Amino acid sequence: MKFIKSKRSLFFLFLTGILIFFGANCGEKNEQESSLGVNLEDPQRKNYIIVEIEDTAYLNSDFEKYVRGTFGNDQEALTPVSLSRLLDKFIEEKLVLQSASNQNISLSWEEKQEYLAKLSTDLKSEGSDVSVEEMDTEILFDRLLIEKYTYELLKDIEVKEEEIKEYYNLHKREFLRPERLEVSQILLETEDQAIEVLERVKSVSEEDFRKIAEAESIGLEAVKGGKMGVFEMGQLPFEMEKVLFSLQEGELSPVVESSYGYHIFRVDKRFEPELISEEDALPDIKAKILDLKIEYQISSHMEYLKNNIEWSFYPINLSFPYQRDDI
Repeated sequence: MKFIKSKRSLFFLFLTGILIFFGANCGEKNEQESSLGVNLEDPQRKNYIIVEIEDTAYLNSDFEKYVRGTFGNDQEALTPVSLSRLLDKFIEEKLVLQSASNQNISLSWEEKQEYLAKLSTDLKSEGSDVSVEEMDTEILFDRLLIEKYTYELLKDIEVKEEEIKEYYNLHKREFLRPERLEVSQILLETEDQAIEVLERVKSVSEEDFRKIAEAESIGLEAVKGGKMGVFEMGQLPFEMEKVLFSLQEGELSPVVESSYGYHIFRVDKRFEPELISEEDALPDIKAKILDLKIEYQISSHMEYLKNNIEWSFYPINLSFPYQRDDI
């Protein structure tokens, strides 16, 4: 089933809905409080039509089923804003499914069975308490069809060599690697221990420093002779960086206190700022251009569907107050 292994295995609309849930539900308290009273299972509105797409009508109950299939019991935490954005994605998915139907794009029996088998294997390997048999296969197959449709939409996108070269030449500042330090440390529990060890290592060779680090340090990197790795500015706590970036290659720091204990740092090597070569930058540039092309293709295609498929939206029939997306 080739489309499952596409360039960006995309349930692109569905995944965006997941992000909406985590983003929109981290808002201010008054927004969270505004979710009180939202009842997607309102029996009075259950059969109200909220969207019509060509000859198909979708009800509040269809959206409630969609939300339940996406979030399970977590749906109770959704706010009107996050529900509104999720409804936007619900509509977009239905437009995609309508377009797939219009183009006679469908799932074969083999594709469905292969997908269910793979999903079952994945759930077992993750130790999930949920089985495929407990899931709504209609929702699963709709999303699989969206993935297939998306693969057909994106399969011919490619990044040419001249595009990579042009991007590299226009954005060289992105590929300027800042100054970096290769750092080792000896970490001690008390200041007295640190002062005593510092006196011992002040005039020893790098080899002896590593032996002392292995014997005395309580840090996890002690087994590697104290080697911490290579760091650039912003990757370590400021108080450490202030000391480290003032040291010369091979120089030891004074004792530095932190919440971990008392540190003796050694700058093993300094790497000056350098421009990453086009060859080394190629994978990142290619991925970035590909992502931009995919994003543009998806957004422009969705606009096309909205403008060329007959559909109507009835927010007044919803069981929650719909919030427009004005961003």
